[in-house]
Amino acid sequence: MRVLLDESVPRQLRRFLRGHEARTVQEMGWSGKSNGELLALAGPVFDVFLAVDQNIEYQQNLRLADIPILVLDQETVRGMQLFAREVYPRLKEQASLAAL
Repeated sequence: MRVLLDESVPRQLRRFLRGHEARTVQEMGWSGKSNGELLALAGPVFDVFLAVDQNIEYQQNLRLADIPILVLDQETVRGMQLFAREVYPRLKEQASLAAL
């Protein structure tokens, strides 16, 4: 699946998307574009748009978007960041030790 990460999504969350083609708005050269512009640009290229912008549903008529939009809340993002920072490295270490 081709996933576009909005500027509001912490880059470290990308590790949760292994096995998918995840790109950031910055990598695509689309920094500073409005949500409407991003959705129009992303529609033909990506399968889903991932954002943390809680107001996107009020700023855009999401039914008219050519791409599904997944909006994460801040609590979910904080939990994922904690997992990425604290738990994920330990799981990797344990997996390496188990392989010995």
